Amino acid sequence: MIAKKDLPICPVATTVSLIGNKWKLLILRDILTGAKRFGELRKSLEGISQKVLTDSLREMESDGLLIRTVFPEVPPRVEYSLSELGETMRPILSAMESFGKDYKELAEKE
Repeated sequence: MIAKKDLPICPVATTVSLIGNKWKLLILRDILTGAKRFGELRKSLEGISQKVLTDSLREMESDGLLIRTVFPEVPPRVEYSLSELGETMRPILSAMESFGKDYKELAEKE
């Protein structure tokens, strides 16, 4: 979690600091449908590097948005899922999806 003293004053800025980059939003989009493994995320996020995906997942886990579950198997299996806090992002992403659909329809009419 971001330390209280490091949080922006503005609540919108706080949200942007948590999910305000392209990759984090797309990671959330993919995990909204259920737990995903690293490889699944990497395949669905065309253009993301392994380092950026790893760093984004670590940050989102640290911020309390994701849960990383390691299964004691050989080879080890790791899955990422939304935490309870991450689930609260669902309406935000739904609103973004609705806006995007509406915008695309408007653009197609022009």
